[in-house]
Amino acid sequence: MLQSKICNEKDFLTEWYLEGCAKMKVETFLLKSHRHLRREQFRFHRKLWEWCYIYQALLERGMLAPGKKGLGFGVGLEPLTAAFASNGCAITATDLDFDSAKSLGWVDSNQHSVSLQDLNLENICDPAQFAQLVTFEYADMNAIDPKFYHQFDFTWSSCSFEHLGSIELGKQFIVNQMHCLRPGGVAVHTTEYNLSSNTDTLDHDLTVIFRRQDIEWMVETLRTQGYSIAIDYTVGAGPVESCVDVPPFAHNPHLRLLLGQYVSTSIGLIISKPL
Repeated sequence: MLQSKICNEKDFLTEWYLEGCAKMKVETFLLKSHRHLRREQFRFHRKLWEWCYIYQALLERGMLAPGKKGLGFGVGLEPLTAAFASNGCAITATDLDFDSAKSLGWVDSNQHSVSLQDLNLENICDPAQFAQLVTFEYADMNAIDPKFYHQFDFTWSSCSFEHLGSIELGKQFIVNQMHCLRPGGVAVHTTEYNLSSNTDTLDHDLTVIFRRQDIEWMVETLRTQGYSIAIDYTVGAGPVESCVDVPPFAHNPHLRLLLGQYVSTSIGLIISKPL
C-alpha cells in the first residue's frame, strides 16, 4: 500500500494514478482552474498527484465504501468530495468562511467553495446520491469544532494546512485533526515540502513550506500519541523532476516549483488511528 511520501515522477506512470485521474476527471478541473492552459493528454502536475494519492490511500485502506464517513478540510473546488460520495461515503466537506477566504484571495483565484453545487460540478457523483450523502460547512482549521471529534472514519486535506499562518499552526493542525477520527480511522493530508533547505524556509505567511525537520516532528509526535505513520523521504531524480516551474508558472511540468527562494514539491501523510 501507499505510505507517506514525497511526490515522485514515477507515480505518474502507475495504474493507481491513471485510474484516479479517470475517476475524478482531474484534467477538466485543472483546465478550469488555469484557463490559459491547453488541453493535453497527459500532464505532470503535483495537484493531480495529490488528489490521486489521497484517493488511492483511502481506497487501499477500505475507507471508500458505503457506510464510511469522511471529513474534508479546505476542500475548495477539488473533485475528492464527489469521488468519495460516488463510492457511498457520507461526507462533511468544510472550507473557510467566505469573508475570510475573500480577504486571503482564495475566492478571486477560484479556489474556494461556497455551496454543495460547487463540489460536484462535473457530475462525478450521481446528483441525487450526492445530495443525500454530502453536507457542507464553514470551518476554521486553526480551531476545529469539538462537534467533529470522534465522528469520522477518515479525514483529508489537499495542500491546505500550509495556509494556516505559520509552520507551528500547520504542525498543530495535523495533531489536532486526529481527534476527529473514530478508532481505526485514517487521515490523509498533502502539503508543501521544502527541497532546498532543512533549516531556512517560508514561515508566517499566506503559504509556508514545511522542512524535513517539521515533518519529522509531526511523525514523532503522532507516534508518541499512539498513531501509526510510515514515511519514505526519497526524493526522485527523474528528467521531469529536474525541471522547476517558476512564477508565473507554466503548470506543465509542475512537480517542483519555486516559492520565494525555495524549491518546493508536495508530500503526502497517511496516519492511522488504532482500534
